[in-house]
Amino acid sequence: MKTKIIESIGLVAAITLPFFNIPLIYKIIKRKSSQDLSLCWVLGVWCCIVLMAPSGFTSTDVVWKTFNIVNILFFTGVMIVTLRYRNGHDNKK
Repeated sequence: MKTKIIESIGLVAAITLPFFNIPLIYKIIKRKSSQDLSLCWVLGVWCCIVLMAPSGFTSTDVVWKTFNIVNILFFTGVMIVTLRYRNGHDNKK
C-alpha cells in the first residue's frame, strides 16, 4: 500500500515537474528574447536529458520512464525557443 502511494506521488511529480518549463517558454516568446539565458546552460541541460533518455525509455520504473518522456518534450521546447529568439527577436523574420 505505501509503495503504491509513493509511486503515485512520484508519477504525479514526474509529469508535473517538466510543466514548469512552460512559463520560461512563454517569457521568452513574450519578450522575443532569450538573451538572459546562458546558451551553454540550455544546451548542456538538453544534451544531458537526451543522453539520459535511453535509460528512461528502457527502464521498467514507470516514474523514471514517464519523467524522461515528458521532460525531453518540454525541455526540447525550451531549447528550440531559446535558439529561435537568441538574437533578441524572432529569427524567422
